[in-house]
Amino acid sequence: MELWKLPAHSLHKLLVGGEVTAQEITSAFLQRLREVEPQLQAFITVTEELALEQAQEIDRRREKGEELPPLAGIPFALKDNISVRGIPTTCGSKMLENYIPVYDATIYKRLREAGSVLVGKTNMDEFAMGSSTEFSAFHVTRNPWNLERVPGGSSGGSAAAIAAGAANFALGTDTGGSIRQPAAFCGIVGIKPTYGRVSRYGVIPFASSLDQAGPMARTVTDAALVLNVISGHDQRDSTALKEPVPDYTSYLVPDVAGLKIGVPKEYFGEGIAPEVGAAIWEGIRLLEKLGARVEEFSLQTASHCLSAYYIIAPAEASSNLACYDGIRYGYRADVDDLLGMYTKSRRVLGSEVRRRIMLGTYALSAGYYDAYYHKAQQARTLIRQEFKEAFEKYDVLITPTTPNVAFALGAMVDDLLAMYLSDVCTLAANLAGLPAISLPCGFSQGMPIGMQILGKPFAEGKILQVAYTFEQETEYHKEFPPVSKGVM
Repeated sequence: MELWKLPAHSLHKLLVGGEVTAQEITSAFLQRLREVEPQLQAFITVTEELALEQAQEIDRRREKGEELPPLAGIPFALKDNISVRGIPTTCGSKMLENYIPVYDATIYKRLREAGSVLVGKTNMDEFAMGSSTEFSAFHVTRNPWNLERVPGGSSGGSAAAIAAGAANFALGTDTGGSIRQPAAFCGIVGIKPTYGRVSRYGVIPFASSLDQAGPMARTVTDAALVLNVISGHDQRDSTALKEPVPDYTSYLVPDVAGLKIGVPKEYFGEGIAPEVGAAIWEGIRLLEKLGARVEEFSLQTASHCLSAYYIIAPAEASSNLACYDGIRYGYRADVDDLLGMYTKSRRVLGSEVRRRIMLGTYALSAGYYDAYYHKAQQARTLIRQEFKEAFEKYDVLITPTTPNVAFALGAMVDDLLAMYLSDVCTLAANLAGLPAISLPCGFSQGMPIGMQILGKPFAEGKILQVAYTFEQETEYHKEFPPVSKGVM
């Protein structure tokens, strides 16, 4: 029995039934990690010793007869912008290469209280700025379905680790699609919760009004289990809302009868690969056969999402990253004069980070604020309002997660507009603060295709119900990347 292939809920049954120990589960995933990591490069830091200690603790609790939570003893990974006390948290940047937090992020603390076992910190685009994980300062992560293709980004390390079986589930962060896009590229499930549903305390920020941490897993059930643990108010995060948190697993019922699904026409037009659009429509028709009502409609603000995002996100990034100056935080160059120390310290930042800082600073500068940043915020208000009106008519909306399947390594490094367009389907959920999930719905060129389901604020349960219904009727979540003798 290959334990690394089993979902969390199946591993939990084996653990509480005494058929396996937490140490055996953890050892199986660590062994798998060692096998695939040389090819994938999904991790920045592997915490093998810590993982085995945490697994031993769960076994002791089980031997004492304690009731174990659903995620106890389950190995997971964290994107490397989520703080863990005593473990390097680099944000994929040389600026924070030697940074070791003295506190835990709330979401990590909650997972530890649930008994989950940390196997490592995953690779990411520097400061979460990128769509391919090619902008990490340390190494490039590869897609386990095809080692010559990207895993997506910025949470590409987390997605690749899950798809290859090096971790059972992971946490990523999503600013413009950075959970959902890599989930689609790697054939797994990824959820961006409603803004404010999950605490951002201890998560190093990119764009504070857009960032949201969320779960990445192989199945919808596992994603719901993780969302149960990490959701809820946190007094240390002023943006974490006090909305009650339901048991998301209670929504995992295979029933969409009577639900009304809206399909925005703009998400199936120019730029969407025909095979991607066809796979999404096949999934929609399946849900329609199961009793859902489907209707196409128009979202007129969809064309403004990309422009608004790439003004607002860089503007917030320029503000958030101002602290990395060699004085307050981060790398400090060994230079005598203050200006030289400041400028040379900042030069360790990668090209994409510097590009976005400059763009954001320009958009916020005197004389340009009204023309760019203020206009972008006005567009954001219109986007939010149009989605609000849509959810007065529809229970969920369905779109592609990405316009294409995972692209080749290096194919878009010099064509940044094309790379930015890979997030065109996911940006709206962040601008409007909506929950959205991506799950596998087909293949093209041997690579996974992702379907995105969006809901109104705090309707995570509804999108999980639709996703679960689709998953139960298909086999895509049971597919694994090509392997040979257990090695990529």
